[in-house]
Amino acid sequence: MLRGATRGVVRRWSTSSGPSLSTSFATTAICLSARTKKGDKVNQSTDRINYNDKYSFSDIPDPEHINYRRVTANDLEHECNPPRRVKMLVRDFIEDSLYNPHYGYFSKQATIFTAVEPLNFNRVKNMSEFEAEVAKRYAEYGVDGDGPGKQIWHTPTELLKPWYGRALARSLVSEYLLKYFPYEDFVVYEIGAGNGTLALNMLDYLQEEYPDVYERTRYNIIEISENLANLQRQKLQTAHPCVTIHNKSIFRWDVREPAPCYFVAMEVIDNFAHDIIRYDLRTLEPYQGLVTVDANGDFSTYYTKITDPLINSFLDLRQYLQHPPPIYRLLELSPKFRTFYANLPFSPNLSPPEFIPTRLLTLLRTLRRHFPRHRLLLSDFSSLPDTIPGVNAPVVQTRYQNTTVPCTTLLVKQGYFDIFFPTNFERLRDMYEHILAQPLPSADLAQQVPRVTPLGTTASPLAEGNTFFSSYHPKTRRPPVDGVASSSGLPVGERKSAVFSHAEFMKTYADLGRTRLRSGENPLLDTYENVKFLF
Repeated sequence: MLRGATRGVVRRWSTSSGPSLSTSFATTAICLSARTKKGDKVNQSTDRINYNDKYSFSDIPDPEHINYRRVTANDLEHECNPPRRVKMLVRDFIEDSLYNPHYGYFSKQATIFTAVEPLNFNRVKNMSEFEAEVAKRYAEYGVDGDGPGKQIWHTPTELLKPWYGRALARSLVSEYLLKYFPYEDFVVYEIGAGNGTLALNMLDYLQEEYPDVYERTRYNIIEISENLANLQRQKLQTAHPCVTIHNKSIFRWDVREPAPCYFVAMEVIDNFAHDIIRYDLRTLEPYQGLVTVDANGDFSTYYTKITDPLINSFLDLRQYLQHPPPIYRLLELSPKFRTFYANLPFSPNLSPPEFIPTRLLTLLRTLRRHFPRHRLLLSDFSSLPDTIPGVNAPVVQTRYQNTTVPCTTLLVKQGYFDIFFPTNFERLRDMYEHILAQPLPSADLAQQVPRVTPLGTTASPLAEGNTFFSSYHPKTRRPPVDGVASSSGLPVGERKSAVFSHAEFMKTYADLGRTRLRSGENPLLDTYENVKFLF
């Protein structure tokens, strides 16, 4: 079963299968609507699972929706209960459901699987025995009672510790030694550090293997959850005084880090909120999706012309990078065919819902603005099964009586369901490199204070002389930064990021002998086949 949860599926653990449960969650409201004729009233429980399968301009929302208050996830931070009689963008609905301090999923429900002692992989016979051992450790969390169960999920950091974390540390320190040691400190920022296990494993590795680097290490954790931030302090700050915990959202980060640094994001962006857009198939005009919550706590969706600047920015960037929208090529090229298609019986007037990573775009801009000399190490799911309908759609699931229950809709009770997305890593790489290549706003440039460092240059800017010997600039390198030399002292720019499969990355940096089973199988390579790295 573990193989199903990690190799072919997701990080969230399921101890048994329950198709009937999944069906009941998904169809509760369908049955209600099928039995209700227009004008009938149904006694609705305010705590039931809501369902809405209608995505069309012909769906007329409740007239009261016009008067509902428009809110964002930030507006709802001080609410102790999910709001009523409001409307919001889809990304705000997702963000509120996952991160609200009072009722959000990660604030109140989620528990990270943590093994007290790491597995001795060399003594495990084969993958079947490995899966059985992990299942045994999950069983120690006990049996769920009535109502929503314990929202337990595992990460490769916890499952494969300490060797997973040591592999990541090796990837970072190898580049640091080549480029910056001993002239710059080893500065690391990690977001979404969970229980702090990854930071602990990385710092233990540095302390044991590279004590000179450890003495120059500054490890920063940016954590949105107050509970997890407290747990990280207890675990890390006594053992490693170089750790600093910042209890805030990365989207509210406002401190500039002028030094070279490494930015780590392991299984974080899958829970970043997305927006929904749909295209009018007659005009190909995109529309933004909104969620409304009525007085009973029931959800509806409707679509309006795009007014949100972040959605507009993402669509403009996608067009610039020539990433095609998810529309049939013939519909995109031929207005006549679009008219013909729209007039066919039962043809939809909207394209399928597409989930676009607007919050991920915000992260990339934050990195460019506040961490101008960072190196990004990021890993997450590149594909997922059991997603809800739509393009780049998420998995929406919960646990009920020790069974993972996947849903078929995004519109579920806030705080009780995990919502996580796959990432197209090739498109992410293109977006990331394009944003890093953009100049900073003039206001940010005016506030920059020059840093005095042995690696800096005092001659004319590197950009002026980067074509002195040759006009050729490698496509695998970024444009040079003024005043910053490469490790060779030449103005060739930083190496661009590349995409690796999970196995490719681990073959390069991990000590594979430590995780090899007696059968020759290796969980560090054989699991998480739906995960990729950007580095």
